[in-house]
Amino acid sequence: MYIIIFSIIILSVLIFDIFKIFSITRNWIAFFWLLIIPHIVTINYLVYRFYKQGVLQKSEFIFTTIALSIFSIYFLIKINLYTTKPKLKLSYRLRIMMGGRRILLLAFLSYLVQIPLSIYLYTVYVELNMSTALLIIDYSMTFFLTFSLVLNGITRIFYTSKYLRILNRIIFIIILWVPVINLAVALYFCSIVKKEYEHEYLKAELRDTREDTYICKTKYPIVMLHGIGFRDNKFLNYWGRIPKALKENGANIHYGNHHAWGTIESNAAEIKSEIMSIIKESNHKKVNIIAHSKGGLDARYLISELNMEDYVASLTTISSPHRGSELIDVLNKLKDKNYKKLANIINWHFRLIGDKKPNCYESSKQLQPSFMEEFNKKISDSPKVYYQSFMGIMNNFNTDGLLSIPFLVMKFSKGDNDGLVSIESSKWGIFKGYISNRNVALSHGDVIDLKRKNYDGFDITEEYIKIVSELKDNGY
Repeated sequence: MYIIIFSIIILSVLIFDIFKIFSITRNWIAFFWLLIIPHIVTINYLVYRFYKQGVLQKSEFIFTTIALSIFSIYFLIKINLYTTKPKLKLSYRLRIMMGGRRILLLAFLSYLVQIPLSIYLYTVYVELNMSTALLIIDYSMTFFLTFSLVLNGITRIFYTSKYLRILNRIIFIIILWVPVINLAVALYFCSIVKKEYEHEYLKAELRDTREDTYICKTKYPIVMLHGIGFRDNKFLNYWGRIPKALKENGANIHYGNHHAWGTIESNAAEIKSEIMSIIKESNHKKVNIIAHSKGGLDARYLISELNMEDYVASLTTISSPHRGSELIDVLNKLKDKNYKKLANIINWHFRLIGDKKPNCYESSKQLQPSFMEEFNKKISDSPKVYYQSFMGIMNNFNTDGLLSIPFLVMKFSKGDNDGLVSIESSKWGIFKGYISNRNVALSHGDVIDLKRKNYDGFDITEEYIKIVSELKDNGY
């Protein structure tokens, strides 16, 4: 009689869940079922024994077995397809990711409790003289269901998390099949995912408070200029997540579409053509320029030498080597013959991907301090244009592994730097300081979100939103 009542309760719970009266995937409810369902074969076998002993009628046995089986299948499908409830305007990606984290945590708790439970179950099997084969099936099911939850949770996180680095993923793939250790690493992943979720949640709250305010809707369109060695690519944006964040807040974003290894003069001509097209198409009289690295030098030449001062409202340079980079002096120690060979190899490669006039030799030589000294004497700022500058800064060689050696070279010769450009060299116009905070240092590439890195308590896109919103407030 009690078993029939229990079966009716089970089916009622299932129906309540279907009609969303309450959810069987709530934390402790889900945990309770995860303790029971892996042993469903043993439970059904015990029901079968009650039937054979005459305690249950055949109809009661069939009803109970079907009820337990249907509920188990339903629960396992739902828990594996689980996503978090939407909060604010969080993306489906985040909901899938947090669902994966929750599944991992449930699997971990279930794993901890199943160990003593399985030991106890062994004593029950001995007492009731039950089949060893059935015990093996029970243990196998428990392991399989727990492992499948781990696999589901980690797969969700692998494909949705942006905080997990490639090395983290490789390590976990290697140890995925090692019991206990895999769960420990999975818990570490859960902590990373929680940070990512909290970061995105705060951003969503911020977006909600800004909705319809368009704090980045400047008077003039924004043209973003890349540095040396890169091209504008719509599939892999040089500026990382920054343009998207600016657009979400009302900015009208365009790109210079200049060449990776063009000289200052040739790139300035390309950018001029692009800006004139933007002005014509958008019916604006001017543009704001945000330029990184050598892009800032291209922009300065454009304004002063190509008669564009009436078409550029402001120039914001980010880590631009206005006084050159001492690293070029180090490269100059190479024999000129070898330098040209290396430059020709780079030119050949960039012709293949679209550069019409790559000139690695000349364009890199233009970054040496001696060239920039003469450049600054000839190229004077226009009083019609607002000039301001920012830069990133590396705290030590660990800030960016790729730039650790350049950082140390420059540290001994010019002091603090971002791995390629010194503080003094980056200052032009009104120097607004560093794009960083007390706990976060940014290298020459990190300052434009090139590697899409994430930091605790710091959002690179917010820094650019501040820059652009300030341009708007100043009437640009």
